[in-house]
Amino acid sequence: MSIAIGIAFALILGALVLAGFFMVRGGGDGGSKGGQMMRALAVRIAVSVALFALILLAWAFGWIQPAGLPLGR
Repeated sequence: MSIAIGIAFALILGALVLAGFFMVRGGGDGGSKGGQMMRALAVRIAVSVALFALILLAWAFGWIQPAGLPLGR
């Protein structure tokens, strides 16, 4: 489970870096930078939502347990 979460975080960061690259690079070749940047940001949001849903499902099925602060300390 931790490998899947790590891969999802890497994909989120990769999409964010790619969106930043498209924003800085600009549309110098006649293309629109907005379309590519927005697509990369949409991928980042989709992966983030999927990661959140995966964590909730893993908790619901008992694959992961919350490890909050111990009571009484």
